[in-house]
Order: sequence, then structure tokens, then C-alpha cells
Amino acid sequence: MGKVFTVCWKYVRAIVLIYLSLFLGNAIAALLPIAIPGSIIGMLILFALLSTQIMPAKWVKPGCQLLIRYMVLLFVPIGVGVMNYYDQIVDDLAPLVVSCLISTLMVFVVVGYSSHYFHRERSPASKTKTQEENK
Repeated sequence: MGKVFTVCWKYVRAIVLIYLSLFLGNAIAALLPIAIPGSIIGMLILFALLSTQIMPAKWVKPGCQLLIRYMVLLFVPIGVGVMNYYDQIVDDLAPLVVSCLISTLMVFVVVGYSSHYFHRERSPASKTKTQEENK
């Protein structure tokens, strides 16, 4: 019985901590005159707490694994809701496709150049010093 209580406590604690960061983010978004959604601010708060290790990752891991496992089911209502706007999507299909293609191309170019920049060959510092001393 104690093991069941411990497992349930881990799940409850994880979900409560995730939702507390969401509610805190929503409260901050309501107070500030910025156009960032509260859910994004909440995720940034959760990220800050986890990265600074104020909140141990093991506290939220069970809840995160549970949400990720059933993530597909969480998108069903959104997909059904999009069907309410089918006519509008069909009317604006060309601009939607063009904007998706252009933004995808821009991401490819930025990632390609960034990857090329960070993975370029560099000479080691010791090699550079010996070459300068020989001159």
C-alpha cells in the first residue's frame, strides 16, 4: 500500500508543479502589457526552475512522461476545432502554403549557416602560437 501511495504522490506532485508554473505564467501575462501567452511564460518559469536546480527534475519527470505519452490524444480536440474553419482555410490556402514554404526555407538557411559556422575547422591555439613564433 505504501508503494502505491508513493507512486501516486510522485504523479500528483509532478502535475501540480507543472500546473503551478502554468498558472503563475498566466498571472504574469495578465499583469504585464506584453503579447506573450501565459503558457509560454509558465514554461519559461519551469525551465528556469529546472535549469537552476531550484526544482529537481525528478519532481516533474513522472508528470512530463505521462503528458508526453498521451500527447496525441491532447491534440484531437484542436484538430477537430480546426475543421470549424475549413472554408476559411481553403480560401486562404495559397498564402498559407507560401508562408509555410518561405518560413521553412528561412529556417533551413539559418540552421545551415549556423551549423557551418559552428562546425568549421579551427586551428588549435597551440598551433597558432608556434606558427606566430616561427615568423
